[in-house]
Amino acid sequence: MQSILIHIHSGLRWIALVLLLITIVKSFSGWFGNKPYTALDKKLSLFTLISIHSQLLIGFWLYADYVMTPGFDFGASMKIPMMRFFSVEHITGMLVAITIFTIGYIKAKKAGTDKAKFKTIAIFFTIALIIILAMIPWPCMEKFAGMKWF
Repeated sequence: MQSILIHIHSGLRWIALVLLLITIVKSFSGWFGNKPYTALDKKLSLFTLISIHSQLLIGFWLYADYVMTPGFDFGASMKIPMMRFFSVEHITGMLVAITIFTIGYIKAKKAGTDKAKFKTIAIFFTIALIIILAMIPWPCMEKFAGMKWF
């Protein structure tokens, strides 16, 4: 079960990132181009929210399965960079990013003008994207040398 969830979490990462990038590009375009905030923009933001929160739920399941097992030693895991990353750094960074993302989504829904909606989404989603990219275990990182893209 854990292996299946890891593959889903890894694969869904790409869908979430693509949706997030498209939403950010459209938001900057709408903000600086004074375009109307359409139903498509609203749906795109919603689908991005759904994909990000789906990642969060799967991540919580994996975290519980990884860290909340009997015999897991938090102290010992802090000495191993890869274990520390997944048991502390990854989940903390992603929670911060998803919180910023969700606040931006809610603020955009409440914004009065189309320009304000686009601006809010562009700023908050971009900040969240930067944090997300920093917290993804990329294979090129030394401590994840054996990991794959999918």
